[in-house]
Order: sequence, then C-alpha cells, then structure tokens
Amino acid sequence: MSNPIGPREMAVMPQRTAAFWRMTGPGAVLVGLSIGAGEIIVWPRIAAQFGSTMLWAAALGVFMQFWINLEVGRWTVATGETPYLGFARLWRPWAMLFILFNFFGWFFPGWARASGAALKALCLGPEHPSPEWLWTGITFAGVLAVLFGPKRVYAAVEKVIGALVILITVGLIYIALRVGTWDLVKQVFAGLANVGHVETSEGFTGKDQFIAIVFAGAGGTANLFYGFYLRDKRIGMGGRMPSLLNPFRQRQETRGGAGFTFADDDVNRGRFRDWMRFVWLDQTLYFWLLNTFTMFLFIFGSLAVLHPAGIVPQSATLIWDEAKMLADTLGPSGRVLFLVIGVATLFSTQVTLVDGVSRSLADLCHNSFRAAQRYSEAQWYVGWALCMIGFGFVITWLLGVLQVSVLGFLFNAAYVGGFAMAVYTPLLLYLNLRHLPRSARPRLPQVLIVSVIALVYVGFAVYCLLWELGLIGG
Repeated sequence: MSNPIGPREMAVMPQRTAAFWRMTGPGAVLVGLSIGAGEIIVWPRIAAQFGSTMLWAAALGVFMQFWINLEVGRWTVATGETPYLGFARLWRPWAMLFILFNFFGWFFPGWARASGAALKALCLGPEHPSPEWLWTGITFAGVLAVLFGPKRVYAAVEKVIGALVILITVGLIYIALRVGTWDLVKQVFAGLANVGHVETSEGFTGKDQFIAIVFAGAGGTANLFYGFYLRDKRIGMGGRMPSLLNPFRQRQETRGGAGFTFADDDVNRGRFRDWMRFVWLDQTLYFWLLNTFTMFLFIFGSLAVLHPAGIVPQSATLIWDEAKMLADTLGPSGRVLFLVIGVATLFSTQVTLVDGVSRSLADLCHNSFRAAQRYSEAQWYVGWALCMIGFGFVITWLLGVLQVSVLGFLFNAAYVGGFAMAVYTPLLLYLNLRHLPRSARPRLPQVLIVSVIALVYVGFAVYCLLWELGLIGG
C-alpha cells in the first residue's frame, strides 16, 4: 500500500524579518502546558513528603526536555512539518503507535478533574456537595470557548495562555516573597546539588521516579506539540504551511501536511541558522528558564507550608491544603490567591492539552491514512477535541461515582508519556540526522547530548517494563 503522505517540495527558506519579541509565543504556550499537574501537584507533593532532597531530578527533567524541544524545532523549521509526519514517512505503523500514545496518555482526564476541583474549591470550598463532574464540565466549556470562538485557533490559545502564565508567575513570586526564608533558599540549592540522590522509602518506586522526571516539563507527546506552535506562528518553513483555522468560522485550506525541503546553498543556510537562533532563544527563555523558575516556585511554597507541618496531601486536595496553610500566614487573601493560581495553572494545561492532542490526532489521521483524507485536518481537529472533552466528562463522572482518586490518572499520563519519549527521542534524532539537508542537521555536541537523554528514557522504560513483569524489584 502506497504512503498517502506526499513528498516534500523544494522551496526557498522564508526570510526572518521580525524581531524576536514580535514573534514570541510558541515557547510561552509550551510553558502554559508544562506548568500543569506536575508542577502544581506531583513535584510539590514530593517536596511535602521528602523535602528538597530530589530537586536535582526536577531540574534535570526540564533540562532534558529543553534539548528534545530544540530537535522538534529543528525539524519543523527545516520542513514545516510536525515530527509525526516524519515518523510516519519512516514507517507507517509509527502513526498508529503515536495515536495510541496520545489516547492512552491524555484521554483519561486527571488534569481536567483536578482543574474542576480547584475551581470548586475557589468558588464554594472543597466540601461543597456539588459534584466534581459539574465543575469539570464548566472548565471544559471554557476550553471550547477558547478553541472555537476566534477564527485562528493558535492566536486564541497564545493570548489566553500568555495571560495565564503572567498571572501564575507574578502570583507565585508574591507568595514566595511573603513566606520564603533564606533557610528555604539554601534548602533548594542543597537539593539541586544533591545530584544522584533517590528516595528509597516504601511507596516511592523506580516507576514513581520515572513518572516524576517525565512530569518535570511538558512530558510525553506534549513536547511534540511545539512543532504545531512554530508552524502556526509562521516560523521557518512553517510560514509556507496553512494555519489551523476554526472550521465554524472559516473554511480550512485543503493542502495536506507534507512540507518542504531546501537547497543547501548560502542563502538557505543563513536563513535556517537565523530561524534556529529564534528557536534556541525561545526555548532557553521560556521553556528552560521560565518553566524551571515557576516549577521551583511551586516547590518552594510546598517546602514553606506543607513539609514543616508534615502534611502530604492527596493530589485532589493539595491545592486546597496549601491554600489553607497560606491563610495562616497571609490571611484569607493568601488562600484565595493560591486557589486562583491553581485554577489558572490547571486550566492552562487543560486548554493546551485538548488543543495539542486534537492537533496531533488530526495530523496523524488526516495525513497518514488515505481514507481519512475525505475530511479536512480542521474537521478531524474538531472531532477529536469534542471526543476528548466528551470522554473526559464521562470519565470524571464515573470516577466520582466509583470514588476513585485522580492521582492514578495523572501518574498514568506521565507513565505512558515516558514510554512515548523513549520511542520518539532516538527516532527524532535519527530523523534530523538522516532526512534534513546537511547544514540543518544537529552538530556533534547536540547529537551526544540527545543520545544520552535518549538512553536515559530508554533505560527507565526498560527498567519499568521489567518491573511490571516482576523480573526485578522496585
């Protein structure tokens, strides 16, 4: 059976004419996704339980994903495509595998239920008898308004997420200044220097360590979303690709997802390097530095108010427990502020996940399967977004009926995501080394760094697989 993905066309690399700050956005949107359940729930909970002893692993998780994102950016800048299409060109079954990774990693809505619980706590308190599915439904309605209100999907996502990231960062800085001490700052730096230390207490297995590292940053297939953001921001060859339009407001172009390549001459080489300087700065300022900073502000708050009190809350109550403790120091305004931060953080994750997963599945389906091409990519996007929201709503209702904790679903997302990263990190490096013009390929230092990162994820995945099969201890 022939591959329905058409060949890349030869084209001239578009010239970058705008300054960095006028083009900024893709990295900020990825931060809005990254400062989600891992930063506000998983790592603060680890800090509440163990203190600062494992903070080095949180910093390492973001740093490793920074290098992965650079390679995602390299592929999209050079071709205008998402890495998914590159993978499907190598071997068509990769498309189906990444459909499964996206489904099992993100469709079970631990993040959505946590967002609804935080909104309920902010408005009425956590003990109010109103059901969680109702509040989750309200947050999903907000997601639909963001995605299908304006004409261009990405423009709406960028503006909303940018505003939420500013709110979250400013609020966390204020809280840290009010509750922080120099002793806590020293603890944080001691945890960063405590490289290699791993807690071995009962209930914290090698699997949990894997999940925690994946949760530091975007994690799972979410790092691949960066290619969509670059493309819709008209970065590199993405400027030659159609933007995703809201099909309820405008008709989408019918061109497929196949991208471009360029002649390896002086003009194209110079333009490619200029675009990659944008990607490097975008990822350094936003994903690496800002994401690390906000994550450690969340951890700092947990070290200040939860760890000294010996409180290790469940995921569903962590935001409320920390907000309640902050009220003792900052008064009722401190509780309200942290709940607002919690709602903003989880809602930003909710928006970017529904958008990113729906884009991923639409891209994979429309471009990898000939029968799926009777519908446009925008139509697939709407279908998957509505399916994801409907499925999430039903699962949230079912979890409430069965009284099942949300923590397992959050951990499931990171666990499946870790296996996805073990697959696509080496695959992405191979793609960039073998299928880009020579001048666009990663240099030896990047190859070595990404190779080590790939070995880390593959090693963890193999370890967890053997552990699941009972062949080794936890």
